Amino acid sequence: MTKTVALYAPAYDDIRPRLEALDLDIAILTYDKEGRLFRDGAEVAPEETAIDYVWLSNFISRDKAQRPVFGLMERVQRIGVLQTFNAGLDDPVYGRIKAKGTRICNSSAQAMAISEYLVGQVLNIFQPFAEQRQIQADKTWRITPFREIWRTNWLIVGFGPIGRETARKVKAFGASTTVIRRSPETNALVDRAGTLDRIGDFVGDADVIVLACPLTDQTRGFADAEFFGKVKKGAILLNIGRGLLIDDAALMAALDEGRLETAVLDVFHTEPLPADDPLWSHPKVRMTCHTSFAGSGGVLRWKELFLDNLPRYVRGEPLVNEVNPNDIP
Repeated sequence: MTKTVALYAPAYDDIRPRLEALDLDIAILTYDKEGRLFRDGAEVAPEETAIDYVWLSNFISRDKAQRPVFGLMERVQRIGVLQTFNAGLDDPVYGRIKAKGTRICNSSAQAMAISEYLVGQVLNIFQPFAEQRQIQADKTWRITPFREIWRTNWLIVGFGPIGRETARKVKAFGASTTVIRRSPETNALVDRAGTLDRIGDFVGDADVIVLACPLTDQTRGFADAEFFGKVKKGAILLNIGRGLLIDDAALMAALDEGRLETAVLDVFHTEPLPADDPLWSHPKVRMTCHTSFAGSGGVLRWKELFLDNLPRYVRGEPLVNEVNPNDIP
């Protein structure tokens, strides 16, 4: 039976030759940045249209078209599967779409870039790069000792694609990994594991703390004063999950009191971060503007994920990154 597939028009233009080469029994609909739906060039009413498979390409984010497109998806009569460019599904629109019976697949395309970002940020803290550049500028000769990742303990909160790829990278450096996940199971990438309600048993041993979990009712604000009161003195915290995982006042207190050495933040309570927010100028905060995903290979991986998943759907096979409905707020 022919499956109807809806694609963002610019993404369809970009991927069309490869999609046609798959020779799938599909009928294409397109939608635009204004949230209009088309079949064979003619606009159709979403309320009267059932779609088997929707791909939300990252081009939607590039074109700042999320809200109109999300609104369109809520108006569509029925969606069988929605594959999104987002890794986190805390935007309320996903919960509303899920409630209509839609299966949702999130994205692992960002994991490679974000894990490199995390390791790069830690290396930038451990290694005296700025001092070495100054030595070169001054034409002096001086050895610059540095801290190694070897034998550091990384506490990774969340073990989805980002957490797994981060563990894989730091294990290659000789670090040990403690993972907070739903089930406390270990494997080749995980030396120790626990659940979120037991995180206090592990946080005091961590040299590096990575927040890579989704924002849920359970994780919202879990990094609070009690959490920071248990951290190892001199630890580094990196947040690439969601800003609302952290109580900012408790974070600032932990930095000011010397319990945390450095916080690397890529996500915030409010984005863009207001200019008067004290995080901008805190001497122990290194911040980036929700950019950890923006690696050079991300766009290709988004496409590959779609081109892998759509044939799976047509053949009735399990989908990559299908999210348990109970995990979507």
